[in-house]
Amino acid sequence: MRPDLEETDEGYGRAMVVVAHPDDAEYSCSGTVARWVREGWEVTYVLCTDGSKGTSDRTITSEQLTATRYEEQRNAGKVLGLKDISFLGHPDGYLVPDLKLRRDIAREIRRHRPGVLLCPYPMRNLDGPFAGNHPDHIAAGEASLAAVFPTARDHLTFPELIEEGFETWAAREVWVMGHPNPDVFVDITEDFDTSVNALLAHTSQIPWSPDETRTRMADWKRLRAKGRGIQYSENYRRISYRY
Repeated sequence: MRPDLEETDEGYGRAMVVVAHPDDAEYSCSGTVARWVREGWEVTYVLCTDGSKGTSDRTITSEQLTATRYEEQRNAGKVLGLKDISFLGHPDGYLVPDLKLRRDIAREIRRHRPGVLLCPYPMRNLDGPFAGNHPDHIAAGEASLAAVFPTARDHLTFPELIEEGFETWAAREVWVMGHPNPDVFVDITEDFDTSVNALLAHTSQIPWSPDETRTRMADWKRLRAKGRGIQYSENYRRISYRY
């Protein structure tokens, strides 16, 4: 399922994904991204943190890990055919939905002018895994929603962005990843292999063999498609803005 935009809507054919870390999007929405790219859409990523903490290797520095994870994300982007990747560089593990993060995301929204933006669920789901979500994911979701509305839209909010050449932009939709009550179900069956190959580019973060990774992702995406007459799905909650 494609965004509920008309071809006459501003931003039609452009999408943006905002996540906290390198590899977050590959786990959550890369099948959707692969489908959109295959259908001719331009898709950009915005990575909020530098990915500098996600390792158990005591011999590697944060700077070395960041370089590795940025390169892995670029390689995954090549698999998917992304138009661009923006690395905001906030410290991994310390992300908060403050005004600086909101301004940084709003700048990228104004730069790339997406019709639809994907972001993480900005709340804890205590019934979910990992003790209710990574705090960086929550922060990225909250800051993204605030950046879409009203920050990127309003010229008097962060007027320095206008001075830097970033005119206002009003995205038409946000699709929230990880929402407990999704209402958008994207058939990614045709793009599943591309999605997995993009995830496999994140070699520093995957503890399983490629075959086991593929099996785990198949089980996960198949569960999300249950009862919908499709093999694999990625699911979202849509927020529509009609200004």
